Amino acid sequence: MIDENKQINNTSQQLGEPTEVKQAMKSDSPAHINFNEPGSEVTEQVAAQTNISGDTAVNSENSVAATEKTGVETAALAELTQQIESVKTQLEERSTQYMRIAADFENYRKRTSKEKEDLELQVKRNTILELLPIVDNFERARSHLKPQSDAEMTMHKSYQGVYKQLVDSLKRLGVSPMRPEGQEFDPNLHEAVMREPTDEHPEGTVLEELVRGYYLGDRVLRHAMVKVAAPKEDTPFAPEDQSSSASS
Repeated sequence: MIDENKQINNTSQQLGEPTEVKQAMKSDSPAHINFNEPGSEVTEQVAAQTNISGDTAVNSENSVAATEKTGVETAALAELTQQIESVKTQLEERSTQYMRIAADFENYRKRTSKEKEDLELQVKRNTILELLPIVDNFERARSHLKPQSDAEMTMHKSYQGVYKQLVDSLKRLGVSPMRPEGQEFDPNLHEAVMREPTDEHPEGTVLEELVRGYYLGDRVLRHAMVKVAAPKEDTPFAPEDQSSSASS
């Protein structure tokens, strides 16, 4: 065994191998190479491979992070878009609801105003209808009474003054009398209580106003009771007239 080592040493010296190689060859254990030794080609190749692997890993991590960031931003944008659409829908619903409520309120206001006007008109109409018989009595008294003495004339002027005051009050309330004489009979304004045959006026002509009618504004407050013209009937010939004419 000693001779073999000597022979190996001599061969190594002849070939000019380093002492470290010779020592490694002398050792009974497997050869051990120091890869960390500076200047070693193996060390440089390993370092280069390590740098390439590190760069690849960093680039992969950056790509994954960018992909994840893009996915998060896309999800956030989609969520914001959905929220905006939801807010727009709610705004349109609220606008429609507001317009509907405003229209309902305007209709309610108009309806309430109309009902109030109708109620006021009805109350006024009923009150005036209660006063019209008093006006009728004043007019009958004026047409029938013929004052003869000064005392009667004084009394006549007295109640005529009251009558005038009452008529003026009714005028201020919008009451106006009808003047149907000579007009054609209108069932919307007149009430026919009498018919008089005549050939002086066309059929259906109002001959006389028996009870005066009144307007309240542009509405009929009370229909006028009138006498209407009717066609005059022809008198038939008598049998005596026919026999006398035949004998002659």
